[in-house]
Amino acid sequence: MGLNIRPLNANDYQDILVDWWAQWEWVAPERDFLPDNGTGGMIVFDDEIPVCAGFIYMTNSKVAWVDWVISNKEYKGERKEAITMLVESLTNISKNCGSKYAYALIKNKSLVKTYEELGYIQAESYTSEMIKLL
Repeated sequence: MGLNIRPLNANDYQDILVDWWAQWEWVAPERDFLPDNGTGGMIVFDDEIPVCAGFIYMTNSKVAWVDWVISNKEYKGERKEAITMLVESLTNISKNCGSKYAYALIKNKSLVKTYEELGYIQAESYTSEMIKLL
C-alpha cells in the first residue's frame, strides 16, 4: 500500500468528510464555510482508502490559512505519515501560490506537534473562537 494525495472534489464533502466529522463527534462545518465550497483542499489516500483531508483559505494578504484537518477515525494504518503529507502539501501549495505566512488554529495536541515538526511556530494561545452568522 502507498500514500497518495489529490485535490478534493465536489463529492468528497458529502461522501467522505461529513462522516469523518461525525466519527470524531464534531459538527461538520457548512460546505459554504469551507474554501471553494468544500473543494479548496487536499485528501490523502492509502491506496483506495481515504485517510485524511484538509483545506487552504487563500486571503487577500500574504497569509494562507491551512486548517480543518480531519481524518478517518477507523483507519488503522500510517495516520501520522498521512497527516504529515497532507499538512506539508497544503503548506507547499500555499507558498507556491504566493503566500508568505501559513496560519492555523489547532486544538489537538498531536496535530500541533505535526505542524511544529513541519516548521510551524506556536503563537499565543487563543482563548475564544468567534464566529457570527451574517
